[in-house]
Amino acid sequence: MLTKSPVSQNPFDRLTEAGLAWGEGIYARLAAPIGAAALALYILLTAFTAWVMPDANWDMLPYLAIAEEGIYPDAKALHDYAYNTVKSGVSASDYKALTDDGGGFRSHMTENAADFHSLLGMYRIKFLYAEILSTLSVAMSPVEAMRLVQVFSVLLFGAITLLWLRSEKALALAPVVGAVLIMADFGDAAHASTPDLLTSALLLGGLYAYVRSREVATALLLFLAFMVRPDNIVFLAVFAVLLIAFQQKAWGALAGFAASFVAYFAISHWAHHPGWWPHLWFSSIEQHYNMDGFEPTFSIFAYLRAFATSLLRAVSLNSWVGVSVLALAGWFAVARAGFRLDRRAGILFAALVLGALAKFTVFPIHDTRIYFPHLIPPFLLLATPFMALWAAVARGQNRAALHAISGDKS
Repeated sequence: MLTKSPVSQNPFDRLTEAGLAWGEGIYARLAAPIGAAALALYILLTAFTAWVMPDANWDMLPYLAIAEEGIYPDAKALHDYAYNTVKSGVSASDYKALTDDGGGFRSHMTENAADFHSLLGMYRIKFLYAEILSTLSVAMSPVEAMRLVQVFSVLLFGAITLLWLRSEKALALAPVVGAVLIMADFGDAAHASTPDLLTSALLLGGLYAYVRSREVATALLLFLAFMVRPDNIVFLAVFAVLLIAFQQKAWGALAGFAASFVAYFAISHWAHHPGWWPHLWFSSIEQHYNMDGFEPTFSIFAYLRAFATSLLRAVSLNSWVGVSVLALAGWFAVARAGFRLDRRAGILFAALVLGALAKFTVFPIHDTRIYFPHLIPPFLLLATPFMALWAAVARGQNRAALHAISGDKS
């Protein structure tokens, strides 16, 4: 039987192969510290850019306003305070972009204090975020306080992520989690002066505490995440239903939901929130300039149109749908390979996926920042089965190598 002689390699090929083999060996031995260092560096860079290159978004104005309502009870004075504070804290070009859109919504709100004040109920409901800004503004400028909250949120989110991976002995997968963070627009969430990343960090901490069966910490952190953004009540409700349906003992998560459920109605009443349908109309159907007494008649056709429009934008313009599908694909792959999530983690994984779908159904809005709290925890839950799969593949390769060596000797 004729066989082809091996192709001779030139010195460059041999040098390249030797370099790749050396790099593979180094990473195989130091995967955990290299992975942790890579993710930590990304988190630190993101925190740094969140401070030095923040995004100026229009929501800064109402958030700063609700933080100081107690000092400026008059609508005109509060309006002037919010606009002057932002003007002094951002560049001239950014301020112009926030206040002048050629006679549209932003231009109108710049000139009309009463209409601006009528919108605050939709922001006032983020009670804890406003209180944090008010407290920090005593020691620094309000705009700097917003940036500091963002930096803290980035660092907290990163620290919990690394702690979660370390506890599961999965720091080797940290670069993969970093890549998912990039795909999930973590940088955009970090640069925007909104409560989205803070609630994501607190929720991530609560879910980590749940996975580790730290019930008191679970209840506290889930409730704090709700207080920063009360729309987390949708996820907490789905999570509670699944825990009860599958008879999983997790009183911390159930207590966090119960406290949030009671607080939701109290805060909504106190904040003079306009209600679900008027808020949805403003956010997803048509911006209404004055929300005082605004009670549009519910229309199933208007809702379905808003749902379809937001879904189209979510798929074509945002990343959260794709990241969610990737998490489901990862879950399917490890399950087919025989490495399944344990019962406690499996319930949480299902709650995160269903919670994102429920949140979109209840309030169809396409922005990734709304669903960011649901995007990273599924990958952290999958870290354990993926590490088990990695170890099994490595053992299989070692056995194959030993078999080949044994065969060569015979």
